Amino acid sequence: MTDAIIQQAVVTALTEDLGNEDITTNAIFALSDMAEGFFWAKADGIVAGLEVAGAVFRHLDRNIVFEPLTADGSKVEKGTRIATIKGPAGEILAGERTALNFLQRMSGIATATGIYTALVAGTGTKILDTRKTVPGLRLLDKLAVRLGGGENHRIGLYDMFLIKDNHIQVAGSLSEAVKRCIAYRDEKYPGYKIEVETESFEQIQEALQFPVDIIMLDNFSPDEIVKAVALINGRAKTEASGGITLDTVRAYAEAGVDYISIGALTHSVKALDISLELNV
Repeated sequence: MTDAIIQQAVVTALTEDLGNEDITTNAIFALSDMAEGFFWAKADGIVAGLEVAGAVFRHLDRNIVFEPLTADGSKVEKGTRIATIKGPAGEILAGERTALNFLQRMSGIATATGIYTALVAGTGTKILDTRKTVPGLRLLDKLAVRLGGGENHRIGLYDMFLIKDNHIQVAGSLSEAVKRCIAYRDEKYPGYKIEVETESFEQIQEALQFPVDIIMLDNFSPDEIVKAVALINGRAKTEASGGITLDTVRAYAEAGVDYISIGALTHSVKALDISLELNV
């Protein structure tokens, strides 16, 4: 994650929230008013986004001192102080909600990822995210997944071939879609991985005719996954996808897949409850 990406996200968020100015804060506080306080977790979880929260306050005023008391990716218990802050009161209040929005969302993603990864511990299966992220915040969402112990699937449409049902429909067959991607890859993007989404054992057999890197098993049951993994027999990596929950993820992992992708990590995450206590 580069500083430029974080800075771009921070500027966009602050522009959205502040407009011309924070009229309430500027009406009440003088420029000379100072404040100090701390951010604390109101629930157990994994902290993520401290680097981004710090960037929010640095952008507003270099005189604000934001000091993390723990590291991104750390597990914390309810009541834990995670950062302190000191500086001009008006600027701290102007950045409070933006900083908390980043912290709460990213920590929620990291916490959810941590729960899923703990449930598959010891199986060798990796938890992956998806592209079901907030537009414009994908890299922060995916950073939070890594901080929670998961791994990133492709970042966008540009860094891996992923043949899905609509591609197959337009191409006329799975085989034709794979052939076109292999030719395009070899011409323009040598070394890029090719993944194929399959919805039946017949499609798996079809995909295995080609040197694909990953076969996605979409909406297969755990029992079907066992059979599919045996059929593939190491000729490609395997990924289970489609409606997998906390209640079922262990069964899918024990079925032998290499990866399990979970859209819920980012598309419907519950924010971790974090608050700022400020004394002026």
